[in-house]
Amino acid sequence: MRSAIAEIRLRDFRSYESARLAPGGASVFLFGANGAGKTNLLEAISFFSPGRGLRGSALVEIGRRAPGEAQGRPWAVSADIDTPEGQVRAGTGVELEGASRRVVRIEAEPATPAAMADFIRPMWLTPAQDRLFLEAPAERRRFLDRLVLAAEPGHGAIAAAYERGLRERARLLAEDADPAWISAVETRMAGAGARLAQARARTVAALQAEIDTRVGRPFPLAQLELSGDWERAAVAGAATEAIESDLAAALARGRSRDAAAGRTLTGPHRGDLLVVDAGKGRAAAECSTGEQKALVLNLVLAQAARLSRAESAPNPILLLDEVAAHLDSVRRAALFDEIEALGLQAFLTGTDEALFETLKGRAIGVHIDASRLRLLEP
Repeated sequence: MRSAIAEIRLRDFRSYESARLAPGGASVFLFGANGAGKTNLLEAISFFSPGRGLRGSALVEIGRRAPGEAQGRPWAVSADIDTPEGQVRAGTGVELEGASRRVVRIEAEPATPAAMADFIRPMWLTPAQDRLFLEAPAERRRFLDRLVLAAEPGHGAIAAAYERGLRERARLLAEDADPAWISAVETRMAGAGARLAQARARTVAALQAEIDTRVGRPFPLAQLELSGDWERAAVAGAATEAIESDLAAALARGRSRDAAAGRTLTGPHRGDLLVVDAGKGRAAAECSTGEQKALVLNLVLAQAARLSRAESAPNPILLLDEVAAHLDSVRRAALFDEIEALGLQAFLTGTDEALFETLKGRAIGVHIDASRLRLLEP
C-alpha cells in the first residue's frame, strides 16, 4: 500500500518554534551545518510510530526551551499522509508541560501510537547506529525490534509488557513477596517473552531470505543468526505455547539466583542478533567502519524492500540521518537508485549539498539554517 507524507508541521519541537514542509509525497534531502536542525526534523517524523522516537528521548526533553526554562514546552507534530484511500491527518505531541505521555489523534479523534501504523511506518538509521556491532547486545536487540515493529505494529506492546514484567519480578524478588504473586507475574512474562522470541525469529528469517536475493548489489551481504535459548527455540520451530511453558518454568527455577543477582538472567532480553559479512566470512564487529555501516544499511533496505511489496500495509518511510557521508560514491548512488526503484519516500540528511548531487531532480532539496527551511529551486 503506497503511503507518503504530503505535508508535515512542527510546533515548539526541539529547535523549531514552528515549521512546515510539504514534499507532496516526494523524497527529501536536507542539508546544512551541524546543529542546524536536520535531525530534529527526522525525529519529528519518527514520532509517527510507537515508542520514543529515533533518539529515544524523554518527552520533557523534546519541547522547545527558551534560555532559562527548566523543561521543554508542550509540543506537537502533525502530518497529512497520502494513502490509497485518500489523505489522512495525524498528529502527536504533549499538551501539558511535564506530561509523561503523548497524545495521538487521527482525523481529530483520539488514537494510540500503534494505530498510526495503519497509515505510516517510519524506519530509521542514525549515526548512533554506526557502532551497532561494537555495542552491547541491548543495542542490537533494540535495532532488531524496530525492524520487527515496522512489519508487526503490535510488537511494541508485547515488548513493553515483557519489560514491565522484568521490572515487577525484580521488585517482588527483592521484597521476598508471596510466591503465588511472583508466579502470576512470571506467567505473564513468559507469554510476552514467547511472542517476542517468535516475532524476532520470523523477522530474521524473512530478512535473511530477502538479503539472499540481493546478490550483485554494492552492499555486503549479511548472514544473520539469533543467540539466546528462546529465540533459537523459535527458529527451530518450537510452538509459542511450548516456549511459554519452558520460559515460565525456567523463571520459577531461577528465582533464588535472580534474587541474588538483582536481575533476571534468562529470557529474550538476554539474546543477541549476530551478523557476519557473508562475502568475507567475518563477524561484523571485525569489519571496517565503512563495511559495518553498509551492512546495517543493507539490513534496513532489505526490510524496506520486503515491506514495500506488502499489499495490506503502508510502505515504510525511510529516515536516513547522515548516511550518505559514510558511503563511497558507488554505494551512495546505489542507495538513491534503490530508494527510487522501491517507490519509497525517504528523508535524508547531510552537511554537504554535493552529497546529493545525483538526487537533484529526483527529490526535493531543502537547506536548513538555524531551524529555518529553504527549498532549492527545481
